[in-house]
Amino acid sequence: MNLIDGKRIAQDVVAELASEIARLEGPKPSIAFIRVGEDPASVSYVRSKNRTAETIGITPLLIELPDTVTQEELFAQVDKLNADPAVNGILIQSPLPSHLDEQTAFNRISVEKDVDGFHTSNAGRLVQEDPDGFVSCTPAGILEICHREGISLEGKHVVVIGRSLIVGKTFALLAMQKGPQANATVTVCHSRTRNLPEIARTADVIVAAIGRPGFVTPDMVREGAVVIDVGINRVENPSAKRGYRIVGDVDFQAVAPLASRITPVPGGVGPMTVAMLMKNTFKAYKLQATS
Repeated sequence: MNLIDGKRIAQDVVAELASEIARLEGPKPSIAFIRVGEDPASVSYVRSKNRTAETIGITPLLIELPDTVTQEELFAQVDKLNADPAVNGILIQSPLPSHLDEQTAFNRISVEKDVDGFHTSNAGRLVQEDPDGFVSCTPAGILEICHREGISLEGKHVVVIGRSLIVGKTFALLAMQKGPQANATVTVCHSRTRNLPEIARTADVIVAAIGRPGFVTPDMVREGAVVIDVGINRVENPSAKRGYRIVGDVDFQAVAPLASRITPVPGGVGPMTVAMLMKNTFKAYKLQATS
């Protein structure tokens, strides 16, 4: 078993971006974060993204809105940022309060500034393999891990467990693209898939993104497979300081001895999400500079 250090890979991506941005003359790239309400997880995530942006040399702008904000008020704020040429990327932190429609909000962001990659048009661009589109950050991070760790997907069978737009569907599209970092044969499984363990055992690479702690067990993994665990689940643990611990969608202790490579949780895919957000922001900056 060879552990994949996602934190180290993310640090490499961040260092490379910082080096490129330090050489820029004139205005630096910028990103606006819109956070609605005071959800503790959202506050923490935005703080982390803000800190990483500053480290790289990307100028962050934080917009904090009350959880009572109306859809029209949120749209007005997005429209203002869309019209501001000094803002290269816009991110609306999810989840949003239940009275706001997330996909409608994501689609309000200009396609050219949708660095989170959730706009319907960017999803379409991915299907068409348009290199100027933005890919959502977690799937992009998984592909980056594979590339930097020398994990070839060429001709391999990739089984994705989970069909969310945020991870499962998007990574499936990425993995089967034409190109040196893809060309995989992909099977997408989910909670209603029949004979899931049998299908998963045929995989060269398993991507677990179903949102259930310890869902992937040894009977689902053939010896020598690569296992990418995207799950971030809170499990009660009275002995822990916070009363819980973070675990993935893979039963790590049981599966790790079978895997040739495996990502831990935490410290695997998670750090890559923020790194790829910054990479998308720099991409947006360069595309806007030439448009």
